[in-house]
Amino acid sequence: MNVLVTGGCGFIGSNLVKYLRAQRPSWNLVNLDKLTYAGNLENLRALERDPCHLFVRGDIGNRELVDHLLRTHRIDAIAHLAAESHVDRSILGPEAFIQTNVLGTQVLLEAARHAKLSRFLMVSTDEVYGTGLFTETTPLAPSSPYSSSKAAADLVSLAYAHTFGLDVVVTRCSNNYGPYQFPEKLIPLMVANALNDRPLPVYGDGSNVRDWLHVEDHCAALTLALEKGERGQVYNIGGNSERRNLDLVKTILSALGKPESLIKFVADRPGHDQRYAIDASKAKRTLGWAPTHVFEAALAATVQWYVQHRPWWERIVSGEYQRYFDTQYAARLS
Repeated sequence: MNVLVTGGCGFIGSNLVKYLRAQRPSWNLVNLDKLTYAGNLENLRALERDPCHLFVRGDIGNRELVDHLLRTHRIDAIAHLAAESHVDRSILGPEAFIQTNVLGTQVLLEAARHAKLSRFLMVSTDEVYGTGLFTETTPLAPSSPYSSSKAAADLVSLAYAHTFGLDVVVTRCSNNYGPYQFPEKLIPLMVANALNDRPLPVYGDGSNVRDWLHVEDHCAALTLALEKGERGQVYNIGGNSERRNLDLVKTILSALGKPESLIKFVADRPGHDQRYAIDASKAKRTLGWAPTHVFEAALAATVQWYVQHRPWWERIVSGEYQRYFDTQYAARLS
């Protein structure tokens, strides 16, 4: 199969690209990423010379480029992960989230429809449901510009399935963790701050609850959704590992041998959802998927990954990572 992966240099996207190269070695992957702040080509350094992985720097909103890639590489399916994804940033600047997450998705859907692709995988988030315990039939109640833009993209995608017969599958995952996560997110941010003996900011009283899903388990579910998902269906993907944010932060501090006095409670962000809880029984029943990572062990391994890969996230903090394409990768393409 020839697959266009959008956002393949981000956290989940780069893990998916590497997972597919390992688990589906006969597949050819075209990786389309704009390399905005959260896209890091260093994540895929091991695949720079892989003939089955082609990186293309570009915008999903560029219809001419998307059409060219679908046609030239005989794309069978799109795995759409490209998105603005940080809630705090969406509160400060919602426009980019509407542009990329809604309008960019519509460009891809229209291109896929005209190319008659066999599968369009829309990778979404449990945040579209609002707060509570979620099944696939839970009404959407997004509470931030980010989650609202993802809900809109989901609905447009499902409309393309219903109206045009496009083979769309939507997945909605809980909070991911694992290697190569951008250090503005909770776990890598807390590790980085703790290692530097800086305050660990915790919203409100830290009682907000999240379900944690290891990124490799998520990639396994996405692969099965590409292969076995039913057109027009939504699949929730969760890790069965709910934790309060405060408890998670304390666990990270303990793993690093750092004092809890580093915790600093800060004003809660606007519209902060209290709990995300996923019922993933449909994916387990119909796709044959189940998470394999035990949270306590996998979290400890994740914390150690950031300890051992300190230069990776320090290059992000300094901004040096954004020069990697120009100094390392572009020359190989010329």
